[in-house]
Parts: sequence; structure tokens; C-alpha cells
Amino acid sequence: MLKRTPLYELHRELGAKIVPFAGFEMPIQYTSIVEEHRWVRQHAGLFDVSHMGEFVIRGPRALEFVSYITSNDPARLGVGQVQYSAMLTEQGTFVDDLLTYRFEDHFMLVVNAANIEKDFAHVQTHLFATGVEALNLSDETGEVALQGPRAQEVLQPLVDFDLETLGYYWARHATVAGVKAIVSRTGYTGEDGFEIYTRPEDLETVARALLEHPEVRPIGLGARDTLRLEMGYPLYGNDIDETINPFEAGLGWIVRMKKPAFVGKEALQRIKAAGIHRKRVGFVTPNRRIIPRHHMRLFHEDQEVGFVTSGNYSPMLNTGIGMGYVPPHLAQEGQTLHLDFRKRREAVTVVPLPFYQRGTVRMGFKGIQRD
Repeated sequence: MLKRTPLYELHRELGAKIVPFAGFEMPIQYTSIVEEHRWVRQHAGLFDVSHMGEFVIRGPRALEFVSYITSNDPARLGVGQVQYSAMLTEQGTFVDDLLTYRFEDHFMLVVNAANIEKDFAHVQTHLFATGVEALNLSDETGEVALQGPRAQEVLQPLVDFDLETLGYYWARHATVAGVKAIVSRTGYTGEDGFEIYTRPEDLETVARALLEHPEVRPIGLGARDTLRLEMGYPLYGNDIDETINPFEAGLGWIVRMKKPAFVGKEALQRIKAAGIHRKRVGFVTPNRRIIPRHHMRLFHEDQEVGFVTSGNYSPMLNTGIGMGYVPPHLAQEGQTLHLDFRKRREAVTVVPLPFYQRGTVRMGFKGIQRD
């Protein structure tokens, strides 16, 4: 049985195309993916992300446990600060990537929707016998994301504090549209924006208040995926999983090897000493008719060297873009690879990530010829 978020009826009212995703009935689009994508880059879009999971970790040993269960260092966080991190297997590969929120008396871990049960089982397996408690509050939490250059302008009249005081990757308790919520300056699009957590029964009140603004449109999961891809953000299940470690994924910066023991540390020490054998890269196609897709094979001089983990059309670059894993010596900027596209080989060019920075296509792409 597929679950429904608190905004399911609102999606139907707004004419969304509903599809199964991560065990939920979710809106894939309302108009077109390209139109919604460009609207977020230029205005503000509202995403239903209530399918995401939320775990609360509390107790006198909460910090110690979160440090043990995640790869980054939560001790670096101030109260109200947010951190990108991961949970790892004993082999040093990804259980999931996540956000860690530090509040005065607890931590909140925000995990991917498809991994909620697996992630919480992982937490429980490693839970200390005393001094810490873990709660899965995913079903008791609703969430929307407001993303885009006009997001602050839209949200400001609805909140009870000055948004200028909320830094990037910080959060605070607040009132939004008259209901209690947590507001964080985070997101998955590369634009300025906010994620708002509240009770499921209050989420529609928040969503409708935001949608009243002429700069805001509802945005589906289709555009959420193309937006994150332009930023080079990894997607669990595509770009990272339990076969991939953070060093291969280019996410070594979320691993704090100097902190005390944490799950996966010994394996990562061995991996780091031996060196990686593949690396995540971004690449662009020569024109918009060649669209990379998940699992398409990548070649170099007729030898298969990897495969596409994420790929799509980029509305901002007006061409195909993708990510995949290749041997490190082929991961250099400007390297030519070949994509197995419709039974023929098409040349693609390795480029630095992200593909897009706020307000502009990356400068390094100017020399790439596109129709």
C-alpha cells in the first residue's frame, strides 16, 4: 500500500500528475518539468518533501551517539546549526546521506524517504545501551521546501523573525502562517531557500499560505531531480549506495577521520591508504538531443570504463548532463568519454561540478559547442 503525504489532496486539487515514489503517491509535475525547473531558478517553487524521514536522538549521550553513527562531526555544530553527513556500513559505504540538526536538548536526523526503515534499523542496531534514545518521528512530521531567489521575500511576511538573521545551514523554531514549525535555510536545488517542518495536520495551512504569493508555484519531483542534478548533488540509489564509499563519491569532506571511533572508520582508513579505483564525475553532451540516462555505459577508446548514475536534460545549460564513476585518470576536466546512446557511441566531455552556480552556467562550459 502506497502512503500519502498530508498534501495529497492539495496536489490533486492543483492538477498534479501523481506517481509512486519511495513508497508514497507523490506529484511528479504540475505543468512541465522544464517549466517548473526554470520557475525555481527565477522565482520560488514549493516542494512537498513530507516523504522524508525524521529521527530524534536525545539523552545525555546523544552527541556521543550521533558522532558514532554519522561520518561528519556533530560536535562542531552550534545549537540551531545543520550539517550534511552520512551513515556508513562497517565496510565504509553509504547506508544513507542525511542532514544532522542540533537543537538545545536533542538532534534530528533527516534521511531519505526510501531508506527510513533501513536507516532506523541501522540506528537501533548501533544504539548505546544507556544514555540515549532514538525516536522515528517520520509519520508525525510534515515538510515543505520553498526554493528560489524570491523565497525569502515570499516567506518573510509569514514568519515571526527576521530571515536575514538565519544563516545558510542554520535552523530555528518559529511560527509560520500561525502554526509552530522549524525553519531551516537548507535545500536540494542550489538556490536560496528554506525547509519548513511542522505537524502533518498543520502542513496544508503553511502550503496554502505560501502558494497565495504570485511568485510561488507548486513544483514536482521531476524538477527537483533536474535541479539537484545541475548542482551535482548525489541521489541515494543512483549516485551513492552501499557499494560506494565517500572518497569515490567526492564526499570525503563529510568524513572526519580525526574524531573518535565511528561506524565505518576502520574500513575508510584502509580505503584511504590503498587509494580509490573510481571517481564520480560530471559530463556534458554535445547537444540537447543526447540525453544520458541511468545505467547507460561509458567508454574510453572502446573499453567500457563506467556507467551513468544520473543523467537528464539541463534546462539551464540547454544540453544533456550526467554523472557517473570512471577510473581516476579519466576524471580530469576536458577528458573525452563516449556514451553508449541508442546503439551508437556519442562523445561527452568531463566537466567540473556543479554544472550550474546560482544565477549562471559555470564559466568553464563556455567553450563547449551546443546547438
